[in-house]
Amino acid sequence: MASEWLSELKAMVGQEYGRVYAWDQVNAPMVRQWCEVMGIDNPLYTDEQYAKQTEFDGLVAPPAMLQAWCLEGLYMNNYPPGSTDENPYGALKLIESKGYPAVVAVNSELSFDRYVTMGEKLYYTTRLNEVGDEKTTALGTGFFVTLIMSFYSELDAGDEKVGDLLFRVFKFKPHQQPEKVKTTSEAPVIKRPKPGISDDTRFFWEGCNAGELRIQHCPSCDQLQHPPAPVCIHCHSFELDYQVSSGAGELYSFVVMHYPEVPPFDHPNPIGLIQLDEGVRIPAGIIGVDNKDNLKIGQRVQVEFHTFDDELTLPLFRVVDSAISKTAEQGGE
Repeated sequence: MASEWLSELKAMVGQEYGRVYAWDQVNAPMVRQWCEVMGIDNPLYTDEQYAKQTEFDGLVAPPAMLQAWCLEGLYMNNYPPGSTDENPYGALKLIESKGYPAVVAVNSELSFDRYVTMGEKLYYTTRLNEVGDEKTTALGTGFFVTLIMSFYSELDAGDEKVGDLLFRVFKFKPHQQPEKVKTTSEAPVIKRPKPGISDDTRFFWEGCNAGELRIQHCPSCDQLQHPPAPVCIHCHSFELDYQVSSGAGELYSFVVMHYPEVPPFDHPNPIGLIQLDEGVRIPAGIIGVDNKDNLKIGQRVQVEFHTFDDELTLPLFRVVDSAISKTAEQGGE
């Protein structure tokens, strides 16, 4: 009966699950790499001489890195020795088994008690904080489930709490089940996935349709940023517009995806991180390369706009022939 499993579900609320340890101590190389990837240049995180002069007397880790310290790494559930083998997601499994398979409205909220410093060793515990009453939305009927991961630092004087991660998900039963796909001898046409478009990113995709590479710009501090955001990452102004990039730049980094083969993308599939001449970086596909082994960091590239499935226009970057580039440069001297 429904009341029985719902009682079982509600009984799980408040349950605490054991520790999950970090593989490594809080350390400067991971902080430096994270800051580089995220575009953070706060000297408190990376400049030891500067940090020594602050109240912290040394480097600290960015608070937003909190979850990163206790991740399992490349392989799923590969946690350090001593970590719990309890499954904190049992409530989600129970709800799913009762006919609520879909997921929507996943969100995470981080809160911080203090900075963590180099050399600290962290762990977290998980608590099933809340399971809401059955709720009907426009998508379907289901339950909001909230878990809280509390992070601690292991200290000789006693472990100290440093922050929390709230994780909330809506497990629901869709109002309408999708129709069964009719079997056919013809192979299905696989289209490129469409990007999620919001008020913050709409200008970028409208620019692609117009053949323009639009980069978000802050009039207050005259800085560019990508990907688009609701606020300037430099001065926190909400007044944002865009500038049209020349689309010229160089290959800052790249990867060639060999496996798995994912249609309808090319195979092998080269993806680059492009350093635009305007100073910002943008990830994009690389085209016009006969031999993927010839890709080199620092190669000049130029944007081209290509339309897929008659509806999706993407900015791709073509490697500019080095000989042509050299001739052009010599001709301009």
